[in-house]
Amino acid sequence: MELLPRSPAEFGSARYWDRFFRQRGQRPFEWYGAFPELCPVLYKYVRPRDKVLVVGCGNSELSEQMYDVGMCEDIVNIDISDAVVRQMRERSASTRPKMSYLLMDMLQMDFPDSHFQVVLDKGTLDALLTDEEEATLAKVDQMFAEISRVLQVGGRYLCVSLAQAHVLKKAVEYFSQEGWVVRVHQVASSGDKQQFVLPVFVYVMTKFRKIPGSAAQILEICPEEQDKPMRVESAERLVAAVKDRQHYALLCSQISKTPCREQVSLDLCDKESGKPRYTLHVVDSPSVKPSRDNHFAIFIIPQGRETEWLFGTEEGRRQLAASAGFGRLLTVALHREQHYEGMASIQAELSGKVMELAPPGLPAHQQVPFLSVGGDIGVRAVRHCGSSPLSGDFVVEDVRGDGTCYFRRLIFLQNRNVVQSEARLLAPTPLPGHKKRRKDKKKASPTEPPGAIDKSYLCCEHHKAMVAGLCLLGGPDALPGELAVLVVGLGGGSLPLFVHDYFSQARVAVVEIDPSMLEVATRWFGFSQGDRMQVHVSDGLDYVAKLAAEAPAQYDAIMFDVDSKDLTVGMSCPPPAFVEKPFLQKVKTILKPEGVFVLNLVCRDAGLKESVLAALRDVFPLLYARSIQGEVNEILLCQAGPAGRRGPAELGARARALEQALRQPGRPWDSSWALAEALQAVHIL
Repeated sequence: MELLPRSPAEFGSARYWDRFFRQRGQRPFEWYGAFPELCPVLYKYVRPRDKVLVVGCGNSELSEQMYDVGMCEDIVNIDISDAVVRQMRERSASTRPKMSYLLMDMLQMDFPDSHFQVVLDKGTLDALLTDEEEATLAKVDQMFAEISRVLQVGGRYLCVSLAQAHVLKKAVEYFSQEGWVVRVHQVASSGDKQQFVLPVFVYVMTKFRKIPGSAAQILEICPEEQDKPMRVESAERLVAAVKDRQHYALLCSQISKTPCREQVSLDLCDKESGKPRYTLHVVDSPSVKPSRDNHFAIFIIPQGRETEWLFGTEEGRRQLAASAGFGRLLTVALHREQHYEGMASIQAELSGKVMELAPPGLPAHQQVPFLSVGGDIGVRAVRHCGSSPLSGDFVVEDVRGDGTCYFRRLIFLQNRNVVQSEARLLAPTPLPGHKKRRKDKKKASPTEPPGAIDKSYLCCEHHKAMVAGLCLLGGPDALPGELAVLVVGLGGGSLPLFVHDYFSQARVAVVEIDPSMLEVATRWFGFSQGDRMQVHVSDGLDYVAKLAAEAPAQYDAIMFDVDSKDLTVGMSCPPPAFVEKPFLQKVKTILKPEGVFVLNLVCRDAGLKESVLAALRDVFPLLYARSIQGEVNEILLCQAGPAGRRGPAELGARARALEQALRQPGRPWDSSWALAEALQAVHIL
């Protein structure tokens, strides 16, 4: 039996609806939104003594159910189909004497002005506003004008809708411009998503007298999980908020039916502030053989560890899911701007929401485990928040790593999943959630770092490789003595600090474009200047160009560890101008003939990377590359002098000899790494 119209325009035709209801018979037809789902919203806005008008009632049971539960009895239902009006009169004549059904066009109603307290519309606006043609919009304007006319001041127009963007936008703009308060409720789902995947919404338009000259708009949204409305600043933002919830519903429907071929990422936001509170990644492991107990698990990433390879990359999360042994693993990252009481409170907060992301085939009432490292949510303390015109917003935070070690990190919030600089703290710092053994009455000064920096420890693998690259300096039997080193890019200062402290005769010049970074490195990362360490606040491009013109061949080593602020380029380190051939020629000019140029390259664009390597080859005859496992970073060691090519064995021997020279009595050395290991897998380009 064909019940759908030949064209959307037929939705406004009385002839179509007469045929529709004759063919359907007595069976009620509900577009969407069953009464149990709508009830919580209707009870908020419909009072027992209200006079209610239902437009386009069809043969829906909504009016009957409202009457039968005592929500309201004075209900007038209208429809343009004579067939359905007669049918509904017969159904309710003897059992619902106070409710009436009238044959009437909602575009030309016979009721007097201000006759109703509530106008209820379940799918009628959606059926009428099928397109944005001029004739259609004119009918909608007429419908809204009639509803406005028959409603009292303070009355409510309740519109049950799937909230297509053009429908919602039209309703919000019309009534907000009339001075009405507009609130959109998302209807809580019953869990049966077989008929409609999209969520159902109720627009609540409350009539107020229009104040001449007033442009104020009150626009609000009430998500299904909360009663308190959230204010939004414009119709566009309201439509966008609804669209986000529709996309989420589609996502949940999709991944509940089929496994995810690619990892899915989404943010869950704080109800009060609207800021992200949790970042979720859905990771499916097709290789895991499903059983009753391994369908689904939730993994809470400890605070501060979301940037680690295992948790912060697709491949890492894939390995984590496979090792956990679950068909679907949902990883949950916690945001630094939010407060968390502990694992139990997080589990209570997420338990309902994460089940919407459950995999297909999950047994009913299956208990889903919450996992973490060490069974807790980790420790994170933000020590400093700042902003720079050059670097944007940034934070300095202390986090507990794997085990008992604590680390201090600098993170630029425009790229919050990347640790810009990191240093290990010599001793655990008193942090929230960290119990002290004894009471300490002396409070730490809020302006001083709470723990000393371990300057012997290089947290970043690429820094270890960059330091190890200095073994290329000197002759076959000689190690570097007095060195002149130029470092472009300060960050937290760990790289120039290590060179300064362990190469006791080195003179280190650092170029940093952002004065805020010098302040951060000095205050929070133990950096200091002296006779052998000087910082020049300048653009690295200008500084090198000036030296090339005035003082060539003065550095034994030049190190570039400078990030790019332009996130649209497929290379985040260094900025493209630093690896253009004319500038590389200037770098070669200020480098001594036997010197080494060390470049930290982070490039995801294969074509761009090849052009960078080509420019380097044109300028520097000797080019060594060291990829950093699990990271995009690649360390390039470049030489232009007469030194011959050195194979892996010779490089390893020189690295071991350099390390032996650096390990002096009384000088701390981190035994977790070796210079020779940092040069493993170096290859000649």
